[in-house]
Amino acid sequence: MDIISTSKGIGGQLTEFRKLVKDSKRITFIGTVGFCTPFAELMAFVMRGTDKEMVFLPNLRSDEARKIVSSSHGMQLGATTDPAADTVVLLGGLAMPKIGVDPAKMKELVDELLKDAEQKLIIGVCFQSMLIGCNWPDLIDFDYIIDADMTNEIKKL
Repeated sequence: MDIISTSKGIGGQLTEFRKLVKDSKRITFIGTVGFCTPFAELMAFVMRGTDKEMVFLPNLRSDEARKIVSSSHGMQLGATTDPAADTVVLLGGLAMPKIGVDPAKMKELVDELLKDAEQKLIIGVCFQSMLIGCNWPDLIDFDYIIDADMTNEIKKL
């Protein structure tokens, strides 16, 4: 795996993501309910005002796919929709052992979602190398992984 770019902070992560999906038409984010949903909405926020269609799919439940729509409160989940896409974004929470998502089953789902796309793109977005550490790239043919690190400081004033 080669590092092709580095950036800092959430802004840097979002800028890099926007660059990767510039040619995408329909982006399906797949992640865990609750933990990954806000990250999908945050990444979708940098695509607001474009003609890109965006979808959030919880875990392996493609029948529960929802549109990500822009509202006066930011990006939110909307009506149910078809999860087929030309770009799939797998969020790192899926790889957490306690979540229990089988990466082989995820590969089958990703292949199904991308089957009719002319140009296909698979992006992983995770913190602390979660997707890499859990060996997901051994089964899923990621084009890119955005791997962020977080440092937290609590300061008493």
